[in-house]
Amino acid sequence: MKPPPFLYARPESLDGVLRLLAENGGDARVLAGGQSLVPLLNFRLARPEILVDIAMVDELSHLTIEDGGLRIGASVTQRAVETSAEVARLCPLLSKALPLVGHLQNRARGTVVGSIAHADPSAELPAVALVLGATMTVRSASGDRSIPAEDFFLGPFTTALEPDEILVEVRFPGKPSARTAVKEIAPRSGDFAIAGVAGRLTTAADGAVQDVALALFGVGAVPQRLPEVERLAAGENVTPELLDEVARITRATARSGSEDVHADPAYRARVAGELVRRVVEEMAA
Repeated sequence: MKPPPFLYARPESLDGVLRLLAENGGDARVLAGGQSLVPLLNFRLARPEILVDIAMVDELSHLTIEDGGLRIGASVTQRAVETSAEVARLCPLLSKALPLVGHLQNRARGTVVGSIAHADPSAELPAVALVLGATMTVRSASGDRSIPAEDFFLGPFTTALEPDEILVEVRFPGKPSARTAVKEIAPRSGDFAIAGVAGRLTTAADGAVQDVALALFGVGAVPQRLPEVERLAAGENVTPELLDEVARITRATARSGSEDVHADPAYRARVAGELVRRVVEEMAA
């Protein structure tokens, strides 16, 4: 397999990246780790006129703590985030999800921000961003804007990014006291999920659920929150009866994507219900 012909640019500043995106618009694609984009090129599912490689842009290589949360730049690798003690302390859900992303070799090259910008509906990190209430910082030659995770994912491989914009960083609020869990079913270790669930939960002194956020991935066109399940669990103690109802509502309300070689929509909804049950049970334990 060979990619279609393209021009290649490797600017050393963010201004240089933005200039190339402004000049080429929809004909340009940003290259970070390349773990998603390069296969698309080789299958000729993407045909950009120019690739803009951001590997030399120091402004995008930050992994910093600010106001108790994390700022992750566009060129920070998944492995760097996975092995960070500060990430594990502030955003344990992110640390738990990253080992499920591809294989070690993929995570050594792939980036957290790149995976979120790619918006594969079966990927773990978009769902984690949704659960944690992450904010996307987007930049073009004309300025910056911030997009909450709930407004960022529009469809399969489709986001709110404009053709001349780059996702420069993702900000994750710190959730050090929250209980978190992520579970998925995949054909093989390292494969994309047939269905998966990411969640966070806090409890009151009496053990009742105080705050809960849950998101499915691999089940629909975008990662999807479960507001009915979250409302049901809030203020309640986690009992077998509550877990049964959580699973039932998830099965009934999961918006499912198209059928593929691995599973049909009904199977994905059933799996999602069971995974939500297990995630809530684990977090409440």
